[in-house]
Amino acid sequence: LLGIVFMNTDFKQLSDSELCTLVYQGGESRNAAFEVLYERHSPRVYLYCRRIMGEVTVLDDVFQETFVRFYKSLLVEREMSNVPGYLLRIARNLCIAEKEKPHNQTVEFDETHVLGHVSSVESDEMLSLIDMAITMLPDEFREVWVMKENMGFSYNEIADTLQTTMSTVRTRLYRARMMIREILAPYITDLNS
Repeated sequence: LLGIVFMNTDFKQLSDSELCTLVYQGGESRNAAFEVLYERHSPRVYLYCRRIMGEVTVLDDVFQETFVRFYKSLLVEREMSNVPGYLLRIARNLCIAEKEKPHNQTVEFDETHVLGHVSSVESDEMLSLIDMAITMLPDEFREVWVMKENMGFSYNEIADTLQTTMSTVRTRLYRARMMIREILAPYITDLNS
């Protein structure tokens, strides 16, 4: 019945929950519903994977595997209440697993992922330094930083996604900020001289 109701509807107007139900039910609307979910959530998932993984060679694999697993889970789960949180949990687990592999023990710094166009050389340099500082953070601090500062998640959304307390999220974010300041302190002094 739900499939019939939505047959002539613009899928982009549907909620995540409705789209998940259409994927679960199958039929003609399955692909269109999943495509809208992908378009809606892929930029955030990609940003998360990019910031956490850093290394471009495995980034696309982790990103694509996130959506493959998400799709497979939609085929067996009737309801999904928090699609962004669920996707980030999948991405997080895949990033952790990939980073634990022996070939991923070093962190590469790639200037191409500095977002935005900045005209000043000094501002460009500062953005690169900040980006470098973020890549130097321990994983548990980096992922909280990325989710809060780059993706705009609330403390509650981060706690739900990471399955931890808001207190832990606040502590990790505070420590991440302190570490970034500490890492950047010598460079900021040099830039101001």
